Amino acid sequence: MKVIEHIQNATEPLISFELIPPKRGGDIKSLLGVLDEIVKYNPPFIDITSHSAEVFYDETSQGIKKRIKRKRPGTLGICALIQNKYNIDAVPHILAKGFTREETEDFMIELSYLGIENVLAIRGDDSGYDKPIPEGRSKNKSAADLVRQIVDMNKGKYLEEGLLDARPSNFCIGVGGYPEKHFEAPNLKTDISHTKDKIEAGAEYIVTQMFYDNKNYFDYLEKCRAAGIQVPIIPGLKIITNKSQLISIPKNFFINIPDQLVDEIYAAKPEHVMSIGVEWAAKQVEELLNHNVPSVHFYIMLNSRPITMLMDRLKLF
Repeated sequence: MKVIEHIQNATEPLISFELIPPKRGGDIKSLLGVLDEIVKYNPPFIDITSHSAEVFYDETSQGIKKRIKRKRPGTLGICALIQNKYNIDAVPHILAKGFTREETEDFMIELSYLGIENVLAIRGDDSGYDKPIPEGRSKNKSAADLVRQIVDMNKGKYLEEGLLDARPSNFCIGVGGYPEKHFEAPNLKTDISHTKDKIEAGAEYIVTQMFYDNKNYFDYLEKCRAAGIQVPIIPGLKIITNKSQLISIPKNFFINIPDQLVDEIYAAKPEHVMSIGVEWAAKQVEELLNHNVPSVHFYIMLNSRPITMLMDRLKLF
């Protein structure tokens, strides 16, 4: 079922999750353990992040050597597992940056063969590697371009013209949104205009970047509606579990953490930080659900313990 259909048919609060593939060569047992924990909360869909190639530098006896590799492959395989082992709709992330349009088309065809009907189309972060584009190939420059390519496939329009028996795909397309604006945008108004471009290109719903003050989400929702964006806007949340995240989360995701939460965590013993993060997230969820949000989406990566604590606290399931 498509994400948009889950939202339209919902008769109770929807809670979805986002996971990250294990590192290259890692063990999938940790991921399976997380999945076994979270499926009991009946998520309508589970997102799996995607990662392009990155640049790594190694210091060797011959000097500094540059290596280029994908740190976390496996999105396709994990989505197949979620869809077929757990019977939960998988939402793979599709990146514009780091992949050619031809590679994207092949990936989308494989997803279609697996019966996967949902994708999240994002530009992707700068990995430090500007992939060379071979002659005769092309790339999407933005998430809106990527959305347009997927919409073309949904219309049966592929990159190679004149294909025999080419059938339209059937993907529901989600995109990202930024309540505190994307770090490259000069202001929120400009950022929302870029988001509107993605919706006008054919995206059907938005999942927001994480935030810790619900006012940011409500203000963002209001501004999006005023700009003419009418698709569902799903709030994204992440539970803080340790003190180091007070530095890493703002640094990596360009968001603010409220003074009250920062003060509570800094004053707490390390073993109490997760409980503080869970309680803060619980209050966020309760307020969001009281405002009839379409769903709540949790960035959990590969750690299910804080989600288990949160669900026990919320008593939704």
